[in-house]
Amino acid sequence: MHATDALAQRLQQEHLLQQQTKLAQDQHLLQHTIDIYGQKAIAEALRKVGANDWTRESLNRYINGKARARALLDVEVKMLQALLPERPAHYDRPLFRFIDLFAGIGGIRTGFDAIGGKCVFTSEWNSASIKTYRANHYSCPDEHRFNSDIRDVTLSATPASDEEAAAHIDAQIPDHQVLLAGFPCQPFSLAGVSKKNALGRAHGFACEAQGTLFFDVVRIITAKKPAIFVLENVKNLKSHDQGRTFRVIMDTLDQLGYDVANAADNTPDRKIIDARHFLPQHRERIVLVGIRRDYPFSADFSLNGVLQALPQPRPAFRDLLDEEQEKYILSPKLWGYLWHYAKKHNAKGNGFGFGLLDTHNPLACARTLSARYYKDGSEILIDRGWDSALAEEDFSHAENMQRRPRRLTPRECARLMGFEQPGETRFRIPVSDTQAYKQFGNSVVVPVFAAVAHQLLPFIKQVVAQPEAR
Repeated sequence: MHATDALAQRLQQEHLLQQQTKLAQDQHLLQHTIDIYGQKAIAEALRKVGANDWTRESLNRYINGKARARALLDVEVKMLQALLPERPAHYDRPLFRFIDLFAGIGGIRTGFDAIGGKCVFTSEWNSASIKTYRANHYSCPDEHRFNSDIRDVTLSATPASDEEAAAHIDAQIPDHQVLLAGFPCQPFSLAGVSKKNALGRAHGFACEAQGTLFFDVVRIITAKKPAIFVLENVKNLKSHDQGRTFRVIMDTLDQLGYDVANAADNTPDRKIIDARHFLPQHRERIVLVGIRRDYPFSADFSLNGVLQALPQPRPAFRDLLDEEQEKYILSPKLWGYLWHYAKKHNAKGNGFGFGLLDTHNPLACARTLSARYYKDGSEILIDRGWDSALAEEDFSHAENMQRRPRRLTPRECARLMGFEQPGETRFRIPVSDTQAYKQFGNSVVVPVFAAVAHQLLPFIKQVVAQPEAR
């Protein structure tokens, strides 16, 4: 064989291998973005930049191997990559490792990424929330594991022994220094308890579907023994079942060998943080920060300094708003229902009412954004000049009805929850408005936990300096 024949054969093999590698990479990238955004949205994105006339149907055939394999154009690859979060630069040498349980859309994680942490495990069961999480938080399977049902890890729904469960948890969850968990709040929230009472359903720890998930966190802490944990829940957790639920939680954390910051606080209780100090929304959450007692500084951390990290000045509510969109203005029928329903209950002294926000007031502060906001938006409505006095005389006055209030857009909700700054559009929302409202309503206010992370940073540095840190 001539020398050039051998060279040609080798080059052809290399070229074929490169093509196969490129095709595999393109398919992986396509599938990843489709899992988040759906085939229709990805086809639309590709059509904007490529010469290929992608459709939902052609993408489906391509992914399922029913169409000729072809490499994506460089511009198409760049478009798809732009829809995904970049790998944080510090992930090559992270200061510490953490896990994110009951993660929602990553509101707690954000602050711990920002101080140099690397997320190595996430658990979230809601499929729509997972899409938003993956669209905004780096979660490459080579460096990070994504789990759906936490009970699959803890084996709490099986007859496994404590020893078997601990071994399984240890094998499934990477070692880490910090555990984050916003365990489900519905069994303890005022709204959740009221609804379950009305339906005759159990709440709190008696709610088998969600209330006992705290003990799944306990199983993980027992098995992995993280140096620090940060737990979040609604303010009502402290008073639920006349305080018995909270006593069980605090006693359990104590028995696990952790000192919980501000454990003895009563009035004021620094464990309860109101987001109104950071953003114009009244949203109280209880934050439990524990440090393992074998560290000599375990009792030194305090939440007292969290409010010292306040933004200066706090954004005004009007700063969070975009140009008005007609689709978010309440229909005459819905606005009439809310108006008259509030009047009826106010007359009875029940206190029910919508929250109409005057955006001209620089001190305006919204009520708590809830997961039910998609239903009618009643807790936070934007005043568009509605004349209440005129409505008392003639609710259907034509000119006044043109000034019906509107609800927030999902993008405005993202800003109200601190996922992005006023005027920004960097937080990706790959889901429907209904799902987005649910996700933001179930989330935490990001800068609150960014402040908690910042306060914890000196203690995390001490943890990683200890040779026994896992």
